Amino acid sequence: MSKKKAKTAVKVENQAETKRKSRRKFLARTAATVGGAAVTAVGFPMIAKAQAQAQITNLRFQSTWPSKDIFHEYALDFAKKVNDMTGGELKIEVLPAGAVVPAFGLLDAVSKGTLDGGHGVLVYHYGKQNALALWGSSPAFGMDANMLLSWHKYGGGKDLLEKIYKSIGADVVSFPYGPMPTQPLGWFKKPITKPDDFKGLKYRTVGISIDLFTGLGAAVNALPGGEIVPALDRGLLDAAEFNNASSDRLLGFPDVSKVCMLQSFHQNAEQFEITFNKTKYDALPAKIRAIIAYAVEAASADMSWKAVDRYSQDYIELQTKQNVKFYKTPDSVLQRQIDIFDQVVAKKSAENPLFKEVVESQRKYAERAVRWDLDTNVNRRMAYNHYFAPKKPAPKKT
Repeated sequence: MSKKKAKTAVKVENQAETKRKSRRKFLARTAATVGGAAVTAVGFPMIAKAQAQAQITNLRFQSTWPSKDIFHEYALDFAKKVNDMTGGELKIEVLPAGAVVPAFGLLDAVSKGTLDGGHGVLVYHYGKQNALALWGSSPAFGMDANMLLSWHKYGGGKDLLEKIYKSIGADVVSFPYGPMPTQPLGWFKKPITKPDDFKGLKYRTVGISIDLFTGLGAAVNALPGGEIVPALDRGLLDAAEFNNASSDRLLGFPDVSKVCMLQSFHQNAEQFEITFNKTKYDALPAKIRAIIAYAVEAASADMSWKAVDRYSQDYIELQTKQNVKFYKTPDSVLQRQIDIFDQVVAKKSAENPLFKEVVESQRKYAERAVRWDLDTNVNRRMAYNHYFAPKKPAPKKT
């Protein structure tokens, strides 16, 4: 090989080696970069987890119900939905009635921040502002509870409720939810046959129903759920209403009475209320507040479905296992309730502008909503009788 060719070969080899070294350096740098990213990727979940743990918010709620009542179960159902949907970022703990404050003290406790929130009914705040009882404790101009919730969300009720709470200085955010079926007239020593049967009767109810049954002649005592049956047992009450077959059964009503009157206008459109301390609620991230709002709606639907299942079971078992006799409230009593409520509305509207404003708003909404409902939905009694009523025997041939 000539010297010239040899020099050329060496030059080519040197260039190749330079390229190989450059490639090795590039690969090394790339590996280092990838390796660093890998380390970062491995470390990031730990950092994120630590940050998430640092941002967990714990809220302490109380219901206005005994722990064994299905109503307290509804409160727990709502809390679980929120806890699950937030992935643990918000954790609501629900205590039963009396754990921190008495049932009727819930609004004050939530407003002051003694509790972060609560589960109850608006009629329990009747003593603060009687217009609050219109969210359930009245004939509601023929609306059922679901219609009243529709009025609240789409007919102006939400703004009116905020206005009422502001007027009494309540620092709360309120979410009415959970439409209740028509509540029974109550539990009695013997069946009610006419309006005059209420005269002198020691009777338990709450909200505007106090005025309604006082108008019927009863001596009314407002007691929270857990105190009713003991009062009946000791003779402090002659009769009482609470809510539904499941709650009434669990609270022990069939142990002190075997007569229950079904159907009434005193609370035919009630729903539950979830409250948050407003200062604490407003401090929550927007994402969490949105989850709470949607959890309320999910819990409302779930509660109404669970109610159908559980109430219907207990309604049958109260009759078959505990010998309770159910009677329909006479039409004369139902009509008298409506007449008395008209008098109550006139009196309280004259005394309280907010009461009048709520009544007028509900009446306007009910006029079209109830008409649509009555005209549109078929009466189901015919179908039920067709499938389940005892068949009359065919006449004997003579």
